[in-house]
Amino acid sequence: MQIHETELPGAFIIEPRVFEDARGFFVETYQQQRYREAGIEADFVQDNYSRSCRGTIRGLHYQIQHAQGKLVQVVRGEIFDVAVDLRRGSPTFGKFAAVTLSESNHRQFYVPPGFAHGFCVTSDIADFFYKCTDVYNREHERTLLWNDDQLGIPWPEFDAPILSQKDQDGTPLAQAECFE
Repeated sequence: MQIHETELPGAFIIEPRVFEDARGFFVETYQQQRYREAGIEADFVQDNYSRSCRGTIRGLHYQIQHAQGKLVQVVRGEIFDVAVDLRRGSPTFGKFAAVTLSESNHRQFYVPPGFAHGFCVTSDIADFFYKCTDVYNREHERTLLWNDDQLGIPWPEFDAPILSQKDQDGTPLAQAECFE
């Protein structure tokens, strides 16, 4: 397993070992001791799985209380994945890290608590799997505006991205509730 630091302290890109042969492949997607040794000391309590079609943008989501760390990966297709640092006082507050995750590169992205997270599907279909360090809490969920000019995220271009109403109505960074 190789761990790559991003520009955002605490956010890591993980390249697990992949064992391939004529039959297919095997990947160990999580092993607590190895991840802890690599600096990811998260206790995961919930797993989520979603499927989305090309051009779908989900996010940028976070929970202002019961903040979730997320270990994300794609098991089918490809996405452009983004984390935004929402920790006021952090030297990287308002900055983002992005990575392409796909079924062929097997990469994972660890997004720590205190960050907003979102992705855009660049393949026909993407199956997205992620582990969370806290359970979903609707009352404390917030949505950062995905295309806020202040963030400057270079999202893949589509004629008409597919967004939920919640994501269309996201809050710009200048007005967003953030972590102190």
